[in-house]
Amino acid sequence: MEYNYQEIFIGGAFERSTAPGRLDAINPATEETFGSAPDSTAADIDKAVRAARAAFRMSGWPHLAPTERAKFLHRLADIVVEKQDEIAALITAENGMILSASKAFNVFGGALRFNYFADFLETWQQEEIRPAVAPKGAFADGHSGTPAFRAPVGTGGTSPDTMGSTARTIVRQEPVGVVGIIVPWNVPLSSISVKLGAALAAGCTAVIKPSPETSLDAILLAEAIVEAGFPPGVVNIVTGGDEAGKALVAHPDVNMIAFTGSSAVGRQIARQAGGDLKKVTLELGGKSAGIVLEDADLDIFTEGLPTASLGGYSGQSCRASTRILAPRSRYSEVVDAMVAKLSSLRIGDPLDPTTQVGPLASSAQYERVSGYLEIGKAEGARVVLGGGRPAGIDRGFYIAPTVFADVDNRMRIAQEEIFGPVLVVIPFDDEEDAIRIANDSDYGLGGTVFTKDEERGTNVARRVETGTIGVNTGGMPPLNSPFGGVKNSGLGREMGPEGFGEYLVPKSIVRV
Repeated sequence: MEYNYQEIFIGGAFERSTAPGRLDAINPATEETFGSAPDSTAADIDKAVRAARAAFRMSGWPHLAPTERAKFLHRLADIVVEKQDEIAALITAENGMILSASKAFNVFGGALRFNYFADFLETWQQEEIRPAVAPKGAFADGHSGTPAFRAPVGTGGTSPDTMGSTARTIVRQEPVGVVGIIVPWNVPLSSISVKLGAALAAGCTAVIKPSPETSLDAILLAEAIVEAGFPPGVVNIVTGGDEAGKALVAHPDVNMIAFTGSSAVGRQIARQAGGDLKKVTLELGGKSAGIVLEDADLDIFTEGLPTASLGGYSGQSCRASTRILAPRSRYSEVVDAMVAKLSSLRIGDPLDPTTQVGPLASSAQYERVSGYLEIGKAEGARVVLGGGRPAGIDRGFYIAPTVFADVDNRMRIAQEEIFGPVLVVIPFDDEEDAIRIANDSDYGLGGTVFTKDEERGTNVARRVETGTIGVNTGGMPPLNSPFGGVKNSGLGREMGPEGFGEYLVPKSIVRV
């Protein structure tokens, strides 16, 4: 089936883009073009932002009761699930993710995120009342107590900060405004839903700019938005490339940018947003460490880490623990266990339900990962599995699951994000050495610790410089827990109350 979309979604309606250019959709398993979408311009972005601004000010969306906004989100989640087969198959055709993963991570993962924020609104209180307090310390008359009516030294009398014991502040959480959402191609609907769900729950309006590689499924989401009955302009979706993305970040009527992508682009967005005093959340790259302590159960390790890192995403996951840290006493055993597990994975057509590893998302990604394979070999690392195109597969952007042994943490393949099915195994001497190596990275997004002693693993996890880390699991945290990175892995958090709070601005209303 071909998807040749001519329109973008602005102000609750589909309309022609002003762009003459097109974004081709190329199936990474077959290398065939099967659809296209408009490569929108800055003028299209401007129109979408103006629609979002008008909706924020005039549609009443920010002023709906939170439980009413929740109903829209629940309806959207239900519609996404109803469209699961078409959405999942289209995402697989766009980026090569195996079908089961497309359905699990994008369709059901997206619906779960919409439902999470809807459920959160059922008990969320937009306002709280705080009684006045005065700090402890010396006061003008020498009194050292804390009566609220006494002014601190040097204020010359009554202070507006201590207006009396009857003062009350209403602390009100208000939506930040218009949010620009820019997402990558690896988990497109999941990446949108975690941002859009929080933004809509908070009362914001949004303009979504999907990745050029996964523009088509975003149009299906627009159809679901219409079906769910959102007021016109509350959600707008504009397909496009660099011009559209830069225009969205720079637009003066955008109050916040929520971005997932590379660290290099994240820095550019941060510079632009900082100059414009916009809020940002940046979920960026990673080179996470998977620490295998001496007492680890290797069956749990091989099932929980290498498979998860290289499976349905073909290693194209920013949070994947792609640096495996193994104790010298068990180094060969760890390498052998990884090779045995990964060599058993079935590589092939991502639409085949038996496939466990599909292709990379694009020819550019294939060239990038192939380049790192050559870099690793040139650096002296030893290829113990894979290292190139899988045998017997002549078409598609496929790279076999690859394991490099004898890796030093200073090598480029240990320091730079490859974003493909490539794992490196680094030896360590003891627990302190493992923590040092784990922290010797510009990134800090994910991580894992494998051990039979959960308390020991938790203590190691506490010392790793990262935003998220698992003990005997490489999975994402639950929906009510924050996710995000430190260092070059980003700013801000997604999911949980912390992720919801990114889309809010507190206002103090003081009454005496």
